[in-house]
Amino acid sequence: MDDRPGCVVAGASGRMGQMLIEEALGHPGLRLVAALERPGHDWIGRDLGAAMGRAPLGATVHDDPLEALRTAAIVLDFTSPAATLDLAAIAAQARAVHVIGTTGLSADDIAALEPAARHSVQVRAGNMSLGVNLLVGLTRKVAAALDESFDIEIVETHHRHKVDAPSGTALMLGDAAAEGRGKRLEDVAERGRDGITGARAQGAIGFASLRGGDVVGEHEVVFAGTGERLVLGHIATDRRIFAKGSIKAGLWGLGRPPGSYDMMDVLGLK
Repeated sequence: MDDRPGCVVAGASGRMGQMLIEEALGHPGLRLVAALERPGHDWIGRDLGAAMGRAPLGATVHDDPLEALRTAAIVLDFTSPAATLDLAAIAAQARAVHVIGTTGLSADDIAALEPAARHSVQVRAGNMSLGVNLLVGLTRKVAAALDESFDIEIVETHHRHKVDAPSGTALMLGDAAAEGRGKRLEDVAERGRDGITGARAQGAIGFASLRGGDVVGEHEVVFAGTGERLVLGHIATDRRIFAKGSIKAGLWGLGRPPGSYDMMDVLGLK
């Protein structure tokens, strides 16, 4: 009998979903038991391997999360805000670890996830990579060390297909910078400039989003002072770093008390 924890991948046909599937299949500590897709998708009811054009895997693609999670301990979710909110309730019912890499979640969406986290483990992060989470920690420390004479700008670049801006990672970095200065990001964020905007407000945290080509993800945090500029950055060249991090998060969550966690918890950086 295979006693490895069962894993489900949501959004299986997507770019990130297929990367998660490949990493889960190659991980010795996991068993891929099912996949999820939206109702009406032509993969529904098919063996996942056959749907992907490979040998059968013995894992079916479902449109019913309750059925998919029936034998699962972990669900990996890089989908959409609406799909993630629906899945959170089912993951809580199944007591499965819900790893959330979905970006574009609003403050209201995040608040709506809280009831599910009372019954199951949620690990949510705008970015699952080790390097990015180290960058988040550095950003918080530098923002705390430098006063508001240093302006903070966050610049992110992604592929042409990304649908949300700023990226979830950019917002993580903005939150860290604001926290370092004892502020709330929503009170100091400046997320768009166009036309005659006037001088930059002191203490603002600015965001700029670039889109094009096949860029996996690049992020810079610029601390711009008078006569000097400090730039912290991270460049992702392979999407597998996000898949590896999410699997690490799922395995970490097994046996933890219900609650909402992030990658800083997983990596022991808090």
